[in-house]
Amino acid sequence: MDPNHVSLPVNVKQSGAVFSSVLLLLFSLTQFSVVSVGAYLALAALSATISFRIYKSVLQAVQKTDEGHPFKAYLEMEIALSQDQISKYADKILLCSNTCMKELRRLFLVQDLIDSLKFAVLMWLLTYVGALFNGLTLLILAVVSMFTLPVVYEKHQAQIDQYVGLIRTQVNSVMGKIQAKIPGAKRKEE
Repeated sequence: MDPNHVSLPVNVKQSGAVFSSVLLLLFSLTQFSVVSVGAYLALAALSATISFRIYKSVLQAVQKTDEGHPFKAYLEMEIALSQDQISKYADKILLCSNTCMKELRRLFLVQDLIDSLKFAVLMWLLTYVGALFNGLTLLILAVVSMFTLPVVYEKHQAQIDQYVGLIRTQVNSVMGKIQAKIPGAKRKEE
């Protein structure tokens, strides 16, 4: 195992709850519209909170106590975003948008022929992926991968690193040959 590798503690119950709820939401979206799923989720949450409020009110009436509103702590909690938070997130979004636009301009206007060709190949491959899967299916696969691939990598790290190294060597070799044959293609210093 890599001595620099840091294994983060995993709360299995929390991970399972997040995984199952996100997967349930995505599978619901495959059957119903976003509006319907949102409305059903809001109705479920509202039903739970109304039922709990009525239960606590009846319990207070029977026990003759005056505990107050069961959600009082949450109602008094401050949830407004500060100007600093909004400014910080807006700056991050602006930086990301500008970086993305510069990179797309660089790729579409062929500043580097090899990078533009790689981008063209990627887009061509995505046409086939798009023909096989819709966006929601890809999102479901991404969520499942996010929860399973780290565990698989942790268990088989040495073998995976070995094969990734072999693949990287082969790709670099092929890219070097392609760059040598294409006139005007500049080689990047590694």
